[in-house]
Amino acid sequence: MRLATIRTAAGTRAVRVDGDRAVETGHADVGELLAVPGWRDVAAAADGPAHDRAGLDYAPVVPRPGKVICVGVNYGAHIREMGRDTPQYPTLFAKFAEALIGAHDDVVLPAASEAVDWEAELAVVVGQRVRHADEATAEAAIAGYTVLNDVTARDWQYRTLQWLQGKTFEATTPLGPELVTPDEAGTGLDLTCAVDGEVVQRANTSDMVFGAVATIAYVSTIVTLDPGDVLALGTPGGVGHARKPPRYLTPGAVLTTAIAGLGECRNTCVAEKRA
Repeated sequence: MRLATIRTAAGTRAVRVDGDRAVETGHADVGELLAVPGWRDVAAAADGPAHDRAGLDYAPVVPRPGKVICVGVNYGAHIREMGRDTPQYPTLFAKFAEALIGAHDDVVLPAASEAVDWEAELAVVVGQRVRHADEATAEAAIAGYTVLNDVTARDWQYRTLQWLQGKTFEATTPLGPELVTPDEAGTGLDLTCAVDGEVVQRANTSDMVFGAVATIAYVSTIVTLDPGDVLALGTPGGVGHARKPPRYLTPGAVLTTAIAGLGECRNTCVAEKRA
C-alpha cells in the first residue's frame, strides 16, 4: 500500500495511492490516519474523493510528526569518507517539523549559511505506539518507508559538538512523496542523489550499520515512539562536504533524491528571503 498527504483547495488530505489515482481516506494527513487503530484496514477500505496522481501537490508525507529522529554516520562508505570509526551505537540527533517540506517544494537555502550540503536518506515512519521494543515488536511498529534528504548547513553543524543547529533550518528537508508499506517496499533498496542531473550519491540501503528495526528498538528504549514519528536512517558516501574541494548547494540547483520502489523528491534550491 502507498499513502500520501496532499494539498487540496480544502486543506491537506491523506490519500491511498492506487496506480494513477489517489483516493482520500477521510483524514487530514497520513499522521492522523496512522493514529487510528487498524489504520491499514481503514486505508484499504477508503473510498473517498479521487485525484489524478499525476497532478498531486504533495505535502510532507507526515506534515507534523511528534518526533523526527535522525541517525548520523550510518553507512560504511560515508563513515570512511568522513574519517570516522564504525559506531558502536547509533549517533542520534533531531529535527523539528518546521524543517520538513513536500516532495516538490523548494529547499530554502539559509541566508546564514555558506555551506549547505545534501544527504539522501531512507526514512521509516512509525505506525504504532512502541516502548522498549524487542526486534519483533520494532518490526511490527513500522508503518512504511519514504524518501528524505537531510539537507545540512555544515558551517552551523560544526560550530559545536552538537549537530542540531545545522540540521533543522526551516524548509530544508524533503519528505515523501509517499509512504510505502513494508510488504511493498522490500529490502536492499538502491538510493541516489543528483544535483542538476549529476548523480552525487549512489548506494544500497544494505550498507547501513543500523537498520530500521535496530534503530526503532534503540530509540524506543529512550523514548516512546508514536504513530507518525519519523526516523531518518543516515546517508551514504558522496556528500559535498567530503569532496576536495567541498561542493555545496546553490540557488537554482535542482536536488533529486530517489529510492527504488519508493519514488523521488525533486526540489529546487532557492535563497532565503528575509523580511
